[in-house]
This record gives sequence, structure tokens and C-alpha cells, in this order.
Amino acid sequence: MRLSAPTGIVFILSVILAILSVLPVLGISVPVVAAYSYWVLAAAFAILAAGNLLKGL
Repeated sequence: MRLSAPTGIVFILSVILAILSVLPVLGISVPVVAAYSYWVLAAAFAILAAGNLLKGL
């Protein structure tokens, strides 16, 4: 299996989701994300992993 670099959109999306998931830990409350911060971080990682594994994504 060959890995490829994720596109810019996929990378930026995963970084935004990762930052949103860390904000409640720092004390900045985002009501939508606060209850699901672990799952938002897992989704960010999954999106980034898919961008590496799937060519053209």
C-alpha cells in the first residue's frame, strides 16, 4: 500500500476539527463540540488518515 499526501482541503479540515476538539480542554467553551470533543478529535484523525490512504482525497 502506497501512501499519498492529503490535499490541502483535507488537511485544513482535519486541523480545524482538531483545534475545535482541544478548545474545551483549554477552558474555551464551544457548546456544540464540548460534549463530543473526543469524537471530534477521532473524526479529525480519521479524515487525515483517509486523506493519506486514498489517492486523490
